[in-house]
Amino acid sequence: MSSQKLGFDVPQDPFWPQDEILGPAFLDTQACLCALRGTDHVRAGEGKWQCIGNQTQGVYAVTTGKWFNNVGGGNLQSNLAISDATNTPDLSKPLMYSNNTRSLVDVVPSELSVWDQACTGENQTTFSTSYYRAAKQAERGDTPVDAAPCWRPGAYPIQMQNVTSWQVQGCNEGFLCANNTVNSLPQFCPPITECQIARLGGFTCMFDGKNIGMGPFEPVVCQQGYYCPPSSNGTEMIICPAGTYCQPGAPSPTPCLLGSHCPEGSTYETFLIPVAVLILADLLLAIAFLWYFLRKRFWRSREQTINGIRRGKNSFKVATTGYKEIPGESDNEMLHMQATYVPTRDAWTGFEAALEFPAPRSSTLDVSESGLSPQLRAFVESMRRATDGARFGLSFAYSDLSYQPKGSARPILQNVTGSIERGSLTAVMGGSGAGKSTFVNVLMGKVTNTGGTVMINNVPGKIKRYKKLIGYVPQDDIVLPELTVYENILHSARIRLPRAWKDVDIQAHVNSVIDCLELSHVRDSLVGSVGKPVISGGQRKRVSIGMELAAAPMAIFLDEPTSGLDATAASSIMRTLKAIGRLGISVIVIIHQPRMEIFEMLDDLILLANGQIIYEGPEAEVQEFFQGVGFHFPEHSNYGDVVTDIVTGNGRAYKRSGDISKDALIANWAQSRQQASIREKHASIRYSRTSIAENNHKHRELLRKRGAPRWKQLWLCFARAMLQQWRTRTAFCFEMALASIAGLLLGLANNSKKGVLFTGTYNAPYEVISLATDYKSAPEFALLTAIAIGLVSAAPGVKVFSEEMLLYRREAEAGHSRVAYFLAKNVSVVPRMVFGCMHFSTLILLLAVPIINWGTAFLANLVYFYCIYGLASCVSMIVRREDAPLFATMISLIVGILSGAAPPLSSVQEWHMEWLWRASPGTWLAELYFGRLVEPFRYLYNVDLAAQASGFHLDWHWRNMLYLLVIGTVYRVLAYFGLLVGSRLRI
Repeated sequence: MSSQKLGFDVPQDPFWPQDEILGPAFLDTQACLCALRGTDHVRAGEGKWQCIGNQTQGVYAVTTGKWFNNVGGGNLQSNLAISDATNTPDLSKPLMYSNNTRSLVDVVPSELSVWDQACTGENQTTFSTSYYRAAKQAERGDTPVDAAPCWRPGAYPIQMQNVTSWQVQGCNEGFLCANNTVNSLPQFCPPITECQIARLGGFTCMFDGKNIGMGPFEPVVCQQGYYCPPSSNGTEMIICPAGTYCQPGAPSPTPCLLGSHCPEGSTYETFLIPVAVLILADLLLAIAFLWYFLRKRFWRSREQTINGIRRGKNSFKVATTGYKEIPGESDNEMLHMQATYVPTRDAWTGFEAALEFPAPRSSTLDVSESGLSPQLRAFVESMRRATDGARFGLSFAYSDLSYQPKGSARPILQNVTGSIERGSLTAVMGGSGAGKSTFVNVLMGKVTNTGGTVMINNVPGKIKRYKKLIGYVPQDDIVLPELTVYENILHSARIRLPRAWKDVDIQAHVNSVIDCLELSHVRDSLVGSVGKPVISGGQRKRVSIGMELAAAPMAIFLDEPTSGLDATAASSIMRTLKAIGRLGISVIVIIHQPRMEIFEMLDDLILLANGQIIYEGPEAEVQEFFQGVGFHFPEHSNYGDVVTDIVTGNGRAYKRSGDISKDALIANWAQSRQQASIREKHASIRYSRTSIAENNHKHRELLRKRGAPRWKQLWLCFARAMLQQWRTRTAFCFEMALASIAGLLLGLANNSKKGVLFTGTYNAPYEVISLATDYKSAPEFALLTAIAIGLVSAAPGVKVFSEEMLLYRREAEAGHSRVAYFLAKNVSVVPRMVFGCMHFSTLILLLAVPIINWGTAFLANLVYFYCIYGLASCVSMIVRREDAPLFATMISLIVGILSGAAPPLSSVQEWHMEWLWRASPGTWLAELYFGRLVEPFRYLYNVDLAAQASGFHLDWHWRNMLYLLVIGTVYRVLAYFGLLVGSRLRI
């Protein structure tokens, strides 16, 4: 139905008077023109109301349409006004004109046109008012402005829907079609300049705060804060009630979550419960921190008060007697290098009290407890219980020992024959590259010898099986700086002592170790790091030794135990080690250039050069041995330095003539009577299969009882990791602050959009009135989220492992469960991830107010935190600790950029590079956000077109979550592999 007055088809304009109106007339609710007229003739006969939909026919020229009896008795002969309201149709019984009977009969809908079928005869005052005004304007010869089809001057409308489409579909969901009926179908009008600019900017044209069309019959999208129920076919726009919110084009109000703030007319949901939970959590943490600070300050003040009282008593004693009290225990290790403090025999305490015992040579511990101090007696009892009172120490015998790495042209060790007695303090000495570390690693079972045999307690077997009975103290003091002296040693004891021990027994053993190592006064002090020390270097070394003694070892190896210590501290450490040997524990040390006092403490020496032995035997006989081959030891010289010079091939100052090379020394030892005696001793060792079986059985039972089960190790490592995080709470607070700032800034950046992060093309047939599309805001929002999470969590994620790689290797070599440690560290950072995600998500969702479920957004952000922490763990395995935080941040930035936002994933698919983007967790996060922000608008926009343009799937919600979880888990599997292979991957 169209008009052709302009020479071309244009949609019918019901407000435009087609003919002169002779009497009362109006437009009904379906834009049908209803006029009062006679049935037989316009002015003749009884007055009736005729309503026609197609006004181009002329209401007085045809008898079609619906007819209604007149209530009021008037007719055209009464000369009534067009707007007369005294005569109205009787709507109770619609009629139709029959050409056969030339009378009005009951309506048969099938005999009426679709336009006439819609007529209701009910006056629509808004339609009629426009019609009356247009009629008066036309009567005066003015332009009928009220009947203008478009607001733009000279513009003509284009019909958007035909009758069939309107009858089947009606007004599109989410639109307001206030003036549209079957007789006034939706039309598109060219927009005025201001509105065209607004549409190009992605904004709906508004006037006086309301969305407007570019003509009276152009549909408009339902206003934000209102909804247009489909049941009204787009004729109603209702304000959004309290407790709900209405996004642009809302067909129904969306209920807000419990506790959210949604006043009447809300366009988005303000999440208050997450804010309240976050504030409460932060408040509880602040209270915990404050309580801890006040409690610590109280106990410190109390301790100072008690010490002050003691000092006051001492002052009184001085004043009355004239004598000063002898000072109690002091930390002599803190004295300067030139300190001359040397404890006398009477001052020996702790382990050093065992120096009075003779060197043990039997296979069982035979120490009289009558002369032991209570601390030393407790330690001995614990050792007896841990070793079942048998074979308190381990002896090592090796014959023709050799080791040649794969791919190496020459062996590192060769023809090494000798033995180490139980309970002895044996030093392995030699120059750089002499094979000292390799030799010790073979004895500890870290490296498998490629030739020769090694016997333990005169019984051959695999050395690795004794790993739980052997302790190793590395050169660097590898301890956790966040733990106290007691906590470091206690953790080692709980992991490595027999699993049948109760915790009270473990603590008693640890207390005895601490007392014997003379660490009681710093027992509750943090160890600190090398850069920020809390205790002295000597005390750190004792803690490192204590971590091995806590495991009740039968042999203990130490790499450079005096390295980095002053002379006094070094002597103190070596006296302690010699005393430990007196108790029956075999002590083997690698040492360089010991001072004279330390050199004389050694029981036995093993001197190596070029991977072969130069001398092996008692320290007391080394001078005689080298003097026998022409070397001279100057009087009052440090024999340790002389020996070191000789074995490194620098002994010319001690031998004026003759060969002083290392090869000559090796050859001399091979021909010496000492070497012959050692070989005879080895040849005399006899062992039977029965003795081997008995020894293996004893050690198998002993080893089976050693070490906590994996589940307990998991719990112990988790508890330790949580304690570490508590001790580094300042870093935690900074991380939470950074997450909050990131969420705040991103939220403010997106606040102006009021949650509308997607604008698409309207569904057909309304696509012609679409605004400028916005397919980028949703993926860009995800991109910024991914980058922000990466910046927040990459550096903390690196520190989970990178700060402890040396400690992990030490513990793993000692028999700690790698799986338990790795799982515990990962589980321990889950609360950190949740807190960081909560701070970030709460603020960004509070300010950006995206139209997305809060739980969905939080869970998506959390699994992305999980991915970045996993990725950072991988980085920490292959990058040096100093570079790892920066490298991890850079990698997280890259995976965030590879989210499919720019370049769009659709372009990437054309390049056949989607696999690379899909390997990044950022793509899955962006796809999840895109789907959740776009799919709910399917009723309004052509979202499939948006999905095609972006390359994302709209219905992969849980699949995206699952893939993020899988990627984060894969990162952790790779990190665990990196943990196993150790430093070989590190760059």
